[in-house]
Amino acid sequence: MNNITLKTPACLLDKAKAHLEIIYPGLDTDTLARKAITVFEPIHDSLDDSCVSATPLWSEKDIALITYGNSLVEEEHRPLKTLDRFLEEFTHERFSIVHILPFFPYSSDDGFAVMDYYMVNPSLGDWADIRKIAGRSRLMADLVVNHTSSRSWWFENFKKGVHPGKDYYVTVDPRSDLTQVIRPRTTPLLREVATPDGPRYVWCTFSHDQVDLDFKNPDVLMEFLSIIRHYLDNGIQVFRLDAVAFLWKEACTTCLHLGQTHKIIKLMRTLIQAHDPRAIIITETNVPARENLSYFGIGDEAQMIYNFPLPPFLLNTMVTGNSKGITDWLKTMPDTMESTTYLNFIASHDGIGLRPVEDYFSRQEMSQLIDLMKAFGGRISTRALNDYKDNPYEINISLWDAMKGTIHCRKDNFQAERFICAHTIMLGLKGIPAIYIHSLLGTENDYDRRENLQSNRAVNRHIWNYPDLRKKLTNPDNHHHQIFFALCALMDKRKQQPAFHPDAGQITFNINRKIVAFQRRPNEESNAPDLFCIHNITDQAVTIPQKDLPEQWQRSGVDLILEKTVAVDSGLNLAPYQSMWITMTK
Repeated sequence: MNNITLKTPACLLDKAKAHLEIIYPGLDTDTLARKAITVFEPIHDSLDDSCVSATPLWSEKDIALITYGNSLVEEEHRPLKTLDRFLEEFTHERFSIVHILPFFPYSSDDGFAVMDYYMVNPSLGDWADIRKIAGRSRLMADLVVNHTSSRSWWFENFKKGVHPGKDYYVTVDPRSDLTQVIRPRTTPLLREVATPDGPRYVWCTFSHDQVDLDFKNPDVLMEFLSIIRHYLDNGIQVFRLDAVAFLWKEACTTCLHLGQTHKIIKLMRTLIQAHDPRAIIITETNVPARENLSYFGIGDEAQMIYNFPLPPFLLNTMVTGNSKGITDWLKTMPDTMESTTYLNFIASHDGIGLRPVEDYFSRQEMSQLIDLMKAFGGRISTRALNDYKDNPYEINISLWDAMKGTIHCRKDNFQAERFICAHTIMLGLKGIPAIYIHSLLGTENDYDRRENLQSNRAVNRHIWNYPDLRKKLTNPDNHHHQIFFALCALMDKRKQQPAFHPDAGQITFNINRKIVAFQRRPNEESNAPDLFCIHNITDQAVTIPQKDLPEQWQRSGVDLILEKTVAVDSGLNLAPYQSMWITMTK
């Protein structure tokens, strides 16, 4: 890296100490801060007196791809080489960010039970493959920070009573009051483990193969700072903090979003950016919207958060043909602070989370959506609450199959149009869009994989044979080709518009319940025009009278999607599921 210095700015030391004093009151935080900073030397000299970097973090050209390391396979290459080949042959630098889901040795949960953070799973490739992809796009990787595999060498040491690992895990007296603990699973929270000191009960938020780490021990924090530095040295610039909301544990609390958790994220951001000002932290917190927003801090915590309410809102909008819910929600979304933004997505490797809309959907709306998704081949994963009932947590289905029909017609001829319309809305919203590889490819439900692995989530984690996929992507007659190239065309147009910069303004309009409409307003310095993004979310043609359009859009413009002039004198006409990105003619 250019422009670096070995001198530690005093403000960096002060900030690190301030965080550590709250995380570890009573400890020697001066020594801890100096030790932590040493991990990230050399420190970048772009830090000014207030430790704020002016390095731009994103632009309208940023779009992320989400994929497993082995989503594409072929006989002659390890999967990471095949992924790199796909990126070169088909995506042509459309994705400025590539998120490769956990690529480490693991024991369960498709990678999220990590056995060794310093290794690449040999069945996928090696660090050279990771660095090559990182040279093509900014690489996002998972920092699975809440827990490790029960087969990790740290946990093996815990069971033997030796270091490192002996005191790395959360242990509790099973008689403790844990009734307030909030969890996303239904399995027992505690697991009994034999140790040289007798039986110990370890905390397992997710499964008994995923044992929670004890960050009350500063040695655990220092281990993870070293892991972060290892990632940085191998080209990783975007750090996805998996399940971070559960990080800090205190009996008689929910153990969710505790103050020490937020301080640890702030400390990580301070140190990571001191080494690489373009590095980004994104928090994965699948929780109600207001709780999710707390991970921005006051602009000093995560630079990005997943926009978790968007997938259920957008799915429900498309299958009901009613925009009221999403329009009302968009109107209440707070503007982002400087150097913060949303990661917008509709689908990912996990299911479509229902917790983020618990405060928005009525019981009838939720039940109606769940029943429809079951009819389309989906299943519902649940979580345990203090009512001892299994409560809906997420919908497990491929997005392509989720768009088969509507509540009015469970099978129609608009699946592709509905699917593209949903992505057009997502691509236009304030933030950075992220597309799951199986949405990009229009992948169907994988029932065989779901049954073989006995995992609901596996239905949306298909593994493509790459030669088979190449044939489909070069055949215009199948939907995989049609979806892929339609999305590519939209991405290409999006990247040319400063109005889609993540920091550009957004105004949501309430035109009628058949329409989702919003305006994107670029920064004045760009001297670029505003865009009017309007979408028919129904299976019927819609005409919007000129008088019902926002006043500034009641004249002719150009639709950037079809590259045609749009006259609104007689009203604005939209075909079923048609979208327009309109800019005014001079």
